[in-house]
Amino acid sequence: MFNLQLNAEQLEFRDTVKDFVQNEVKPAAIHPDRLQPFDKPLLADLLDHASRMGLRTLSLSEEAGGAGADALTTCIVLEELAAGDVDLAAAIACTSALAQAVSEKMSAEQRKRFLPDLAEDSRYHLALVAHDYSVDRAWQYHRPAEDEAGVEPTAVKQGNGEWVIEGQAEGVANAPIAKLLVVQARTDSKKTGPNGLTTFLVPRDTVGLSVADRIHALGEVGAEGAERVRWHHGTRASVTFRNCRVPADAVLGKEGDVPLAQGPYGARAAVQTAAVNLGLGRCAYETAIDYTKMRVQGGRQIVEHQAIGRILADLTIKIETARNAIWKAAWVLDHPEAIADRSVADLPWHTIARVYTAEAMHEVALEAAECFGAMGVMRDMPLQKYVHDAMVFLHADDHDSATKLGIAEAVAGFERSRAAA
Repeated sequence: MFNLQLNAEQLEFRDTVKDFVQNEVKPAAIHPDRLQPFDKPLLADLLDHASRMGLRTLSLSEEAGGAGADALTTCIVLEELAAGDVDLAAAIACTSALAQAVSEKMSAEQRKRFLPDLAEDSRYHLALVAHDYSVDRAWQYHRPAEDEAGVEPTAVKQGNGEWVIEGQAEGVANAPIAKLLVVQARTDSKKTGPNGLTTFLVPRDTVGLSVADRIHALGEVGAEGAERVRWHHGTRASVTFRNCRVPADAVLGKEGDVPLAQGPYGARAAVQTAAVNLGLGRCAYETAIDYTKMRVQGGRQIVEHQAIGRILADLTIKIETARNAIWKAAWVLDHPEAIADRSVADLPWHTIARVYTAEAMHEVALEAAECFGAMGVMRDMPLQKYVHDAMVFLHADDHDSATKLGIAEAVAGFERSRAAA
């Protein structure tokens, strides 16, 4: 039964992370010295601390050495962590979601090889090198799927069974901190889209694999000669493969298989991203509340002014509605039988949660900044960061103006077919 009452374990997870965030993460994340520069490196020491708390392997099964948390519990924890620092939460979410998905698809030998280090090494993070074809299809509203070639490495099988990977991928999330990369490479040049891809498990120390320095917000000069601004959450870098040789048993699943696309990984990742996005909105919301109780104008606190009261009421509604959408989407992932028995409509709930939260939290950040007046845009104040981070969520690869069209297709009962060759 779907309900909003958390169990004892979920409450303990939430309260533990909340204390960690309040006492350690927030003071470092919103220190003026960190807020003023455009470039905000990942808080590595706090990331290690969060990993030692078990957050990195939160979704990994207990048999594999993790906490075995369900989707709802994971979203609760990520919201709390993001309420302290969105980049920290984004890095943890990336590893947590990948660890669960990859461990479910590993062979027995791969589990013996990779899972002990994944479970025990607090600095063992994961990264996914892949082109997201589901994003491309969002623009093909009520049309057959027209798969085009993506930007991904290629892999050629040798006579001895090993594979040689070549190519480069830009802006790979978690690449600077990953010790294991999940790589989707094209192994059949005659096919396009997700067809003709094979997935490989490639350790960071593999000869021929190199990871560039993390992407900086400023410093890269584009072809037009102007300095580029590169916004993202977490930490990212380009990954290069040059004569990168991996053994036959590095294949995850089967040759020509994309196992992460065949399970709930994409939906889990979308819901977890929404939870991180919600945590960011809470940062702006709670900061605005604290300020309106402190600021005095016209002989009384501005929280008592009607205009401010309307803003806070609107923010509260958006925060609570987004949380309800995320929790419902997570609960459906944990209980797919609810769709099978028609208790819940057969809709892409993860997309609903992701889209609504991105739009609502952007509005929350902007309206929260309004409570500060001109102070809201000062670089040593946290509101300017929250507005910027909300815009990154709003314009990310997995959320654009076409993303929500998948919801409309589900309502219309549209079943996508392949375009004629």
